[in-house]
Amino acid sequence: MIERSDIIHSLLVEGMDRATKEGGEFREIIGRMTLLKGDAKDLLPELSGEAILIDPMHPPRKNSALVKRELRQVREIVGTDDDAADLVRVALKYARCRVVLKWPAKADPIKGIQARSHQIRGKSTCYDVFMVG
Repeated sequence: MIERSDIIHSLLVEGMDRATKEGGEFREIIGRMTLLKGDAKDLLPELSGEAILIDPMHPPRKNSALVKRELRQVREIVGTDDDAADLVRVALKYARCRVVLKWPAKADPIKGIQARSHQIRGKSTCYDVFMVG
């Protein structure tokens, strides 16, 4: 996992530490994770992942319904991901097999990236899959 926000990174470290201390299945799951601090656009070329999942901040909704309070608070901390298209392009360049972009089902697609190979749609979220390599 890569997180560039200092605040969110600290919260993730704290949560992962608590999950590890909880033990059992949580410890096993956290044991398979690595959390890096930085900008994924800078770190991905060093990692060469088989699959890369990108979960950028979603664009503001078109309707008047508010997102959950917790997600509004996250947006207040990290702002918007205006460089999401750049991140997708970097991921496409360095992933060995696939890139998956988590995106709201009703949002406009990110402009300036190649066409997806296929899509997995849910009620509120879709996963655009880009097969590479």
